[in-house]
Amino acid sequence: MEVSVKKRLLREMLFARRFEERCYEAYVERKIGGFLHLYPGEEACAHGVLEAARPGKDYVITGYRDHIHAIKCGSDPKAVMAELFGKETGCSKGRGGSMHIFDVEHRFMGGYALVGGPFPLAAGMAKAIQMKGDDDIAICFLGDAANNQGTFHESLNMAAVWKLPVLYVCENNLYGIGTRIDRSTAVIDQYKRACGYDMPAEQVDGQDVEVVYEAAKKAVDYVRSGKGPYFLELMTYRYRGHSMSDSNAYRQKDEERVWGARDPLVILRDRLVEAGEMTLDDFKDMDTEILENIENEIIKFSEESPDPNPAEVEKYVWAENDPYVHVGANGGAA
Repeated sequence: MEVSVKKRLLREMLFARRFEERCYEAYVERKIGGFLHLYPGEEACAHGVLEAARPGKDYVITGYRDHIHAIKCGSDPKAVMAELFGKETGCSKGRGGSMHIFDVEHRFMGGYALVGGPFPLAAGMAKAIQMKGDDDIAICFLGDAANNQGTFHESLNMAAVWKLPVLYVCENNLYGIGTRIDRSTAVIDQYKRACGYDMPAEQVDGQDVEVVYEAAKKAVDYVRSGKGPYFLELMTYRYRGHSMSDSNAYRQKDEERVWGARDPLVILRDRLVEAGEMTLDDFKDMDTEILENIENEIIKFSEESPDPNPAEVEKYVWAENDPYVHVGANGGAA
């Protein structure tokens, strides 16, 4: 990987970290409501995989920890933050919030609140790509706990049978909310589960963006070549609780220290510093510039944006003019 690319990825991951930390602060300030699931600690996953793909052209879908995936696909960070603030300028017009970031222009096909929901949708996208004869691929990010859903097995089986151009990426952070993987899942190494569907799979270090990139490049090339689906497991760790309502009391401090020492930003930063390709002062200047941008541009834009008009509450409801929806005798839908 060229030095210029590594520096750009470090900047992107640092921006992601600061963006998410500012989301945390805005939530505490009660400027963001509803659920909020943050990504610190997992930055190398989204950035490494999408760097190896065609962000903005390949179709990407994920669960509800979705802000950074959307931004890496090309979504405007201001529109993402405005969506979290519930503003009309948000990428879903303030109607979706944190768990429903969506940007069809950049082919980010959404974050989904339903656990396991993206699996069949990614297969459907891949089937559409296959039928059109395009060389795009679908990329489905998923958490380790989602793999116990029935949709996981059904979708992987269908993808393998039809040789669909879909890459399944498991961001294995070891926990499903507060339950550790060894308490909920018989097969701990998630990549091994793909063998039941005759699907090539690999497990790699999800904290090193260069390692992720190399593994993802191999996977993306395989899928894009028309050989069928691929399963990639990235071993990673979230530095905050599952959501803002999670006290994080269930994790052992020793475990947190071990993973904290493997911060993806620090790994790449130190590699660049040791190679003489940047200095710690360069990194600090980069950090200062990012923080100023987030505060003076992104937060300012979100705070000053208008709220949605209450008169348009039904504007984006698909069934608002559906003649097949009637009102029953009891006043309810019939």
